[in-house]
Amino acid sequence: MRKGRTLRNKTVAESGWRAHGCLLCGSRLDDSDASQLLERIEGFALDDPMAQLPFTSRLAGEQGWTHAFAGRAVREYKRFMGLAAVAGHPVSPPEVVDQVWHLHLVYTKSYWHDFCRDLLGKEIHHCPTTGGSAENEKFEDWYARTLESYRRVFHEEPPADIWPSPARKRRESGLGRWIDPAAFWLLPRPAWLGRLIRKFSS
Repeated sequence: MRKGRTLRNKTVAESGWRAHGCLLCGSRLDDSDASQLLERIEGFALDDPMAQLPFTSRLAGEQGWTHAFAGRAVREYKRFMGLAAVAGHPVSPPEVVDQVWHLHLVYTKSYWHDFCRDLLGKEIHHCPTTGGSAENEKFEDWYARTLESYRRVFHEEPPADIWPSPARKRRESGLGRWIDPAAFWLLPRPAWLGRLIRKFSS
């Protein structure tokens, strides 16, 4: 099974389960170092106070989220990056967190210089999965381990509306699509229809 790899101070990130980013990081940090790094990551500012359209507002607009939910998503993104730095094993994010990561990568100076170089001290690259059943199994394992480390590091359950269970993540993998709301109406699917589809597809 192919692993990610660390080259000098570059951390190679891979993605799976419909292009979800994953990281392979170095050894697990001791509690004191981990706590200090997590505090610095939590305090990292993604929103530019001088911008008319700050990061969180752009994220909410592009994803169709409320500003409050986008703020929560940013917080979980920071926690995910914290886990990548301190867990000592590969980690994989949920879809919501991955979307925050995608947008942060667009802010190249913030991501590469301020966050990776100056705060983390390493480059973290987001790369696509190579596909196949072995890759899927690998990323399923990484995601399950990420949830375990979340509970261990933050001493609480990850919010279920952002961090789905592995079974739900697997079931919903590949269902996301870019939609132009000017060209299409978006209607929520009734819960009963989802249950019916799952019943006949299982």
